[in-house]
Amino acid sequence: MYQTVVTLKKGEGRTLKAGGMWVYDNEIDRVTGHFEDGDLVEIHDHNGYCLGCGFLNTKSKIAVRLLSRKRDAVIDDDFLMRRVRDAWEYRKQTIDTSSCRVIFGEADFLPGLVIDKFSDVLVVESLALGIDRFKLAIVEALKRVLAEDGIAIRGVYERSDAKVRLQEGMERWKGFLGEPFDTKVEIVENGVRYIVDVEEGQKTGFFLDQKNNRAAIQRFCKGKKVLDCFTHTGSFALNAGIAGAASVLGVDASELAVEQARENARLNGLETKVTFQCEDVFELLPRLEKEGERFDVVILDPPAFTKSRNSVKNAVKGYREINARGMKLIRDGGFLATCSCSHFMEPELFAKTIREAAAGARKRLRQVEFRTQACDHPILWAADQSYYLKFYIFQLCEEK
Repeated sequence: MYQTVVTLKKGEGRTLKAGGMWVYDNEIDRVTGHFEDGDLVEIHDHNGYCLGCGFLNTKSKIAVRLLSRKRDAVIDDDFLMRRVRDAWEYRKQTIDTSSCRVIFGEADFLPGLVIDKFSDVLVVESLALGIDRFKLAIVEALKRVLAEDGIAIRGVYERSDAKVRLQEGMERWKGFLGEPFDTKVEIVENGVRYIVDVEEGQKTGFFLDQKNNRAAIQRFCKGKKVLDCFTHTGSFALNAGIAGAASVLGVDASELAVEQARENARLNGLETKVTFQCEDVFELLPRLEKEGERFDVVILDPPAFTKSRNSVKNAVKGYREINARGMKLIRDGGFLATCSCSHFMEPELFAKTIREAAAGARKRLRQVEFRTQACDHPILWAADQSYYLKFYIFQLCEEK
């Protein structure tokens, strides 16, 4: 059906055949036909059997990203509308949609594209050359689908400024898709109000993937002294505050993030109970330990310490240290919430690292919960790149 055919080497394509969405450059035997990077292609097994269609980029190690396994699939406006409608219907059934991730790349069968909805604003992140060609059509389809439910979108902003675009041979870019608007957007999540800066905030402006995990810590915080490390714009700290914590300290190394966190605290009337300071967490925790500070609840939500397999060993050291330091600050019977947002920090390795941290801190852990990312960031089995967030809640116990 397509002019260009990508044929796999014999014995390759195992991940694709098992349900994955990617073909790597070293799995390809040959590409026949005339093409430009970003074009749609058919994918054939070594024996000529059609495995589906996707878009090709020879500049990327992920050479082909799958769009459909159907041989006769026509990638047009109707196809994109079906994908978008399916994604929105899924969110309506699984999560509060006032602010949520509406499109999550491969897990929504639109590889390389992320769209977050913050109240009446959409934020788009395009990470692959092929999907970039369909970006505007997908946004328009989404606006039409939302309008059917009475949701009017007042503005769209693109945050395609991630470094990974360079690996696709693309430039980093951000800006308005359509008419300009006020890029500081107020949202409400778990009863907490936030100002989301979609232009200058990290990633798309706010980390929606922790929505349910933030709600989960509320029941442990009433009347407690809480420390929130790597607080960013204060989301875990504010959930603790609104749950009735006696006091909350949020810490982050970014002055901009801390100022936004303070603004969010004022927005919720929590500025006297929830305070923030700008400091390196790795330097602060040993000082707090030396000063004899103790907390009832410690929350560790660090940035990804590794974004590649090559740096996993160093990441393990970082996670081990930060968890051991955090545990030493928790009173007997207190709680630790800890997580990793790195895909390359696999669940078994993260669990092992926490266990080693507990041994080093001479603490016993009683697991309360294990959680992952919110369900608007669905985990597509066999496409394991969609699974990245691991989140534990433990009670810390002295020897009995």
